[in-house]
Amino acid sequence: MMLTWRSHDARRMESVRVQLSGKRIKANGRIVAAEADTNPAFAAYYDLHTDETGATKRLGMTVTLAERERQLVVARDEENMWMVTDHQGESRAAYQGALDVDVVFSPFFNALPIRRAGLNERADSITVPTIYVTLPDMTVASATVSYSSAAVGSGEGIKVHSPVSDTTLTVDADGFIVDYPGLAERI
Repeated sequence: MMLTWRSHDARRMESVRVQLSGKRIKANGRIVAAEADTNPAFAAYYDLHTDETGATKRLGMTVTLAERERQLVVARDEENMWMVTDHQGESRAAYQGALDVDVVFSPFFNALPIRRAGLNERADSITVPTIYVTLPDMTVASATVSYSSAAVGSGEGIKVHSPVSDTTLTVDADGFIVDYPGLAERI
C-alpha cells in the first residue's frame, strides 16, 4: 500500500510504500520539506524493516540539504543493542531498551508502537522507550513516548505524548495515522 501525508501548513509531505506480513513491516518512504521557521528545505529518504513482532530491526536514512547529503543507519542486534552509524562513525547503545524508532516530522513512524501493541484494536495505554531521530540534522537520542487508546469504535482516537507533541491521533483500522493534529493529515 501507498500512504501519503501533507502537513497542515502544506510545507511538507511524506509518502511511503508499506509492505505488511502480519506485524512485520517493510517501508520505503520520503519526506520533502520546504524551508520554514522550524527547518531549512530538505528531503529525507528512509528504508525501514521490522521483525515479526513489529519491532524495528533497521532504519536506513539519507537526508539531503542544499549544502550536503548525509546517511544514517540505526540497527538493532539480537542482544537488543542498537548500532548507530552516521557521518561521525559508529556507536552502540541500549537506548533504554527501545524497540521503536520515531522520526520528527513523520506521522508514519507513530504507527510502529501503535500496531505492535495493538492499540488500534483495543483500549490500552503504553509508555515506550524510543529512539528519536530529528530532521534534518539526524541527531539520535532516547525519548519516552506514551500512547493511550480508547475502546475500538469510540471515535476517541489515540492520545500521544512525545517530546514534541501532546495530541490525539486518528488512525485507520490497520493502525496507520490518518490525522496527526499540528503535524500532518493523510491525503
